[in-house]
Amino acid sequence: MKIIEKPVDKEFQSNEPMFATLISSDGELLKHLTVNLETTKKLILSLSPEKLLYKYAEGKWTIKEVIMHLVEMERIYSYRALRFARNDQAALPGFDADKYINFSGANERDVVSLLEEFTAVRQSAIALLNGLTDEALARSGVMNGYSVSVRALAYHIAGHELHHINIIKERYLG
Repeated sequence: MKIIEKPVDKEFQSNEPMFATLISSDGELLKHLTVNLETTKKLILSLSPEKLLYKYAEGKWTIKEVIMHLVEMERIYSYRALRFARNDQAALPGFDADKYINFSGANERDVVSLLEEFTAVRQSAIALLNGLTDEALARSGVMNGYSVSVRALAYHIAGHELHHINIIKERYLG
């Protein structure tokens, strides 16, 4: 698989969480995306239906909603990566993840269907990233008011998943 080097500080806004710090600097991002998905699916499938609907505090998401959030974020970040890789310079707006979850219906869905959608979105992201040239990965654009490179978006996808899996392990299962 393609080697994608980690982004440097100038490729993302410093006051935004940079989930890339959770990913190894070996450049094997696509391998990490593949392995992490399988690890996530194994963890989620090991949980009871009751645990999948658990919230560790008022106003927090259920585990099913967290999975849906990962799907939605990955889909949006892949779209942003495509736009910027193709040198589209139109600024892209942000979005409210809480509002997306409120209308997602995640808790009414079967966990297998959520994971099937996650797998499809992940495979699509990997195919997109694997097909980009180094020049395309280095391109940047403006999203939510700040500049970000395609490479930073790619690492954000992988690190964002690990961030939420860590929260699940610590706050939902700990």
